[in-house]
Amino acid sequence: MPGIQTRRSCRLVAVSLLAALTAACSGQQLVNTLAPAGGYTRHADQAYGDHPRQRLDVYEPDSETRDKPVVVFFYGGRWSSGERAGFKFVAQALTSRGYVAMVPDYRLYPEVRFPHFVEDGALATAWARDHASDYGGDPARLFLMGHSAGAHIAAMLATDERYLRAAGGSPDWLAGMIGMAGPYEFLPITAADLKDTFGPEDTWPASQPVNFVDGNEPPMLLMHGADDVTVHAEDSEILADRVNAAGGQAVLELYPGIGHIRLIGNLALPLRWFAPQLDRIAAFVDETTATVGSAPETR
Repeated sequence: MPGIQTRRSCRLVAVSLLAALTAACSGQQLVNTLAPAGGYTRHADQAYGDHPRQRLDVYEPDSETRDKPVVVFFYGGRWSSGERAGFKFVAQALTSRGYVAMVPDYRLYPEVRFPHFVEDGALATAWARDHASDYGGDPARLFLMGHSAGAHIAAMLATDERYLRAAGGSPDWLAGMIGMAGPYEFLPITAADLKDTFGPEDTWPASQPVNFVDGNEPPMLLMHGADDVTVHAEDSEILADRVNAAGGQAVLELYPGIGHIRLIGNLALPLRWFAPQLDRIAAFVDETTATVGSAPETR
């Protein structure tokens, strides 16, 4: 029976992908290879600053509609590794829902330390807002999204207004923030490399998004695998509780049986057909932007 055989084939591919994802780099290469090449146009190597790593790729959906939501995605890698080219599968997932996706690189440890990678995130966000309309996007429908260390960067921008203000804007720019497996409250720092990344102990509190919650944050969707042993789900639980207690809006979603890498890997084909993550992201973006008006003139 063709239908049964097709479903079995899809499951076999999914199982193979899940196995590959446990091998990090090889799994990432595989899901990127499987990401469809059509449906979008990639505008590569756009400079948002002078440093060689202050570059981003824009993925524009092949649609003539205007005022599309814009999602800036920050990848993870312990603030010390990662390349934007490795996350084509995330950009493809977002463009498949009609969103303009932007994937920045940012400076990494040990070349820089906190807060320089957050400052890069602010500059990339400012560039995204200034250039959204060039790619059919709406500056008023601007979302930040990140996984792991990238979710930390997104959350810092959403909670500590100093970064976006230094880039010429404010958190009011943001329609929403999507965090996947983010470290938002990770004191005390015990790993030697992270101690160096985040500087002297007396400065550590400035690196924790939970310390800047005041209820004025943009709406948040916080997603976490319940079986994540790299960044424990408690981080997302604490941030959601703080935001909601302060009068903000944070939706927490925990996924049983899901770990750190699989949470983001589920955005890749064909894993997304067996997982709800992309559907939930799309629902959050669409529901949040349903009442958003037009953006004022950019800087």
